[in-house]
Amino acid sequence: MEALKGVRILDMSHVQAGPTCSQLLAWMGADVIKFENPAGDATRGQLRDVPNADSLYFTMLNCNKRSITVNMKSAEGKQVFVDLLKECHILMENFGPGVLDRFGFTWEKIHEINPKIVMGSIKGFGSSGPYSDFKAYENVAQAMGGAMSTTGVPEGPPFVTGAQIGDSGTGLHLAIGLLAALRQAEKTGQGQYVEVAMMDGVMNLCRVKFRDHQRLTRQSLSEFSVPTHQGMGAVPRAGNDSGGGQLGNAIRCKPGGPNDFLYIVVQEAVWEGLANLIGPALGMPGLAADPKFAKIADRRKNQAEMWEIIGEFALKHTKRELMAILNPLDVPCGPIMSTEDLANDEHVRGRDMWVELDHPQRGKWFNVGMPIKLSASPAVIKRSPTLGEHTDEVLRQVLGYDEAKIGALKQAGAFSAPPKKAA
Repeated sequence: MEALKGVRILDMSHVQAGPTCSQLLAWMGADVIKFENPAGDATRGQLRDVPNADSLYFTMLNCNKRSITVNMKSAEGKQVFVDLLKECHILMENFGPGVLDRFGFTWEKIHEINPKIVMGSIKGFGSSGPYSDFKAYENVAQAMGGAMSTTGVPEGPPFVTGAQIGDSGTGLHLAIGLLAALRQAEKTGQGQYVEVAMMDGVMNLCRVKFRDHQRLTRQSLSEFSVPTHQGMGAVPRAGNDSGGGQLGNAIRCKPGGPNDFLYIVVQEAVWEGLANLIGPALGMPGLAADPKFAKIADRRKNQAEMWEIIGEFALKHTKRELMAILNPLDVPCGPIMSTEDLANDEHVRGRDMWVELDHPQRGKWFNVGMPIKLSASPAVIKRSPTLGEHTDEVLRQVLGYDEAKIGALKQAGAFSAPPKKAA
């Protein structure tokens, strides 16, 4: 049995943050009804690589869902929405501030229609505070949540991270909130409004940087390779420093291409074994006992030189060879893996994290798999829906409409855009 079997979600979210959340819940067995306007989710047509087919942007975020198109600008479409609200446990949306309110559906109204429903909202900055009306995108959230100021090198510009922590990260936070609220609603019979702001989600993912922000009021950050001092205020950018209690960095390997690096963490427990391996190979037999590196405090102080020595050894090996040398010494390390590396990786395929699917418009394609592994109810990944593919099915199965009613609603324009007026 699927973990969320019997849970029905009316998903009005679009683009990335909301669909990330609802796709995960669908993979856990929820019946996710993707509620789209007649034009569909904007990402269906964005960054297209196959003409007249849903884009990868859409297909990779909307698997295992059913699609229904509804024209909310018509009275009949609004009634279909109301009827669906009564049959669903969760409503999700990530519209700009006030969009649903303008259609006449405030949270209070939705709660009145179905007191048990949980409503999940993703906003850029939340529904309160001086930023609440601002628009947000992935990199705006990274900029304003603390990620960008702490990513990159000190003398260079701040960098965004390739991980979509603003959008997909916020979707993960929302999934947690929805499941908690659903559990409470099952006990109390009362739903609630669950809000996650992208800026808030990024701040949560930058938690250790706020740890360091407060440490700076009392001390320098000895693990940083860049200079820090008490009272300097903001946490600096520190390149590829591990940012933790142990020293870590990305070390270049042969043949020296853009991803020929191994990330190495020099834990205190492994230094002696590592130095005894590297030292003799470089004509430095006394490296392990060298007072510049003997204790962790010394290695922190002299880490630039330590990384130079490790780097000289690393250039004699490929990243995979070096990983094979260091793993028996229990040195935590991992190659910088490109998208190409990952798409062809045996470990990734074995864990169903790169899954081949078939789509009626685009043919074969791959999706990133389900990262949450449930032993009793593993995810079965199915393709994303074409626009409005399940409109009739949902109307019949979920709402119990007969063919005559469906026909009349279609005639009234409940599911399609009104015809354009002649000029």
